[in-house]
Amino acid sequence: MNKSQQGLPLYLSVVLLVTACSQEQRQTSHSTDPVTKQVMFDDFAYPDLAAFYANGWKSRDETGHPGIKGAAWSDEGISFHQAPTGAEYGILRMASQTAGQGENTRHTQICHARKYLQGTYAARVFFRDEPTFGPDGDEVIQTFYAISPIEAPMDPDYSETDFEYLPNGGWGHNHDPAMWTTTWETFQLEPWTPVNENTRQGGSYAGWHTLLLQVEEDAVRYYVDGQLFSTHSAAVAPEVHMSMNFNLWFMPKGADGSQGPLESTELREYQQDIDWVYHSAGELLSQDDVEQRVAALRANQQYFIDTVAEQSPALPSPCGL
Repeated sequence: MNKSQQGLPLYLSVVLLVTACSQEQRQTSHSTDPVTKQVMFDDFAYPDLAAFYANGWKSRDETGHPGIKGAAWSDEGISFHQAPTGAEYGILRMASQTAGQGENTRHTQICHARKYLQGTYAARVFFRDEPTFGPDGDEVIQTFYAISPIEAPMDPDYSETDFEYLPNGGWGHNHDPAMWTTTWETFQLEPWTPVNENTRQGGSYAGWHTLLLQVEEDAVRYYVDGQLFSTHSAAVAPEVHMSMNFNLWFMPKGADGSQGPLESTELREYQQDIDWVYHSAGELLSQDDVEQRVAALRANQQYFIDTVAEQSPALPSPCGL
């Protein structure tokens, strides 16, 4: 307590102390309130990357799958902005660029700790159908997903759950926009051998959308804007803890029929925005449930909390494939 607070009533001193603490750089909440117990929530109202990293996020910097071979992954495409129309507080923006070759391509990926398994995952994101600048038509992937490292080809303990929006088609389908949800049992890169269940729905998803995922031992359910999008079975349901991720990358030309990047040397950029992300461990929540909890956290000026327990010992959390 400073000199100006001496002699004040105890309750007023407490109010002043709480107010001062709220102005400090945001720290992880350890509240045991039912709304925040075993919860991770981030509103992405950051001043800079240092504050972002301080709350347990990482950005990918290793080259490799997926995406155009030889492309860079870096935090150059990560930025923070005041909330645009349709969002509250701040947003995180991912921006990825290509001119068609690995040496002139930059992908973007952010990852949070590998400690998430069963429960509810949700994020409010803004997808775009067209590049910010440059020619349109690249097979670009805009995502929200959870993933574990793959230890070896056809690793039986691998886990991955994906929302992927493809505004220009891909995965061997036409050039029309489509949303994909995919739950992975395992895979190997060479030769390409996927073991998964996936669902595709055509149509534009440009604009703000709430993506919600419910993970149980015997089922995985994907929702878009409160509507059930797909249900995948126990055969592919996650078995090991995953990190929560977002990435934005360009699909290479591949044996699965993907056409890859445009045949153009002109630089182009695609963007994806994130308003917030939320996870509740071990609970199956609806979109209304999540939105009520997000509103309550914001009303309490809790713009970042993380009370989800680490595994013991804590699992390595690489930000890569």
